[in-house]
Amino acid sequence: MKKFGAGPQVRRQSVDKRHIMASALSIGLSGLRAAQFQLDVAAHNVANASNPLFRRQLASTQTAVGGGVDTQLSTAPTPGDDLAADLLSQRQALQAFRANLRTVLASDAILGTLLDTQA
Repeated sequence: MKKFGAGPQVRRQSVDKRHIMASALSIGLSGLRAAQFQLDVAAHNVANASNPLFRRQLASTQTAVGGGVDTQLSTAPTPGDDLAADLLSQRQALQAFRANLRTVLASDAILGTLLDTQA
């Protein structure tokens, strides 16, 4: 006898919301650290701009495997300043810091709500 309405069984995978929020929080914190690193490098360059032999430091970022941000530091190949680039880097770092701070605060608020509903 054939049963009607019995389709293929669907296996649902449960998603641990706490893990997702912890990941979002750690990614946001990683972004905050990267923005602070960029700001520190730009400030270092501005502080040493008057030294004719100074070679600027260059901060680069890239997406980390598994989420977050990796930062690397290198040195410019020739001495000299580039105050416009350093000022732009400071502004970009400020905006990145603000955006990642919003991510951290939102993750914290959602995690707090989730914990309140679980209690």
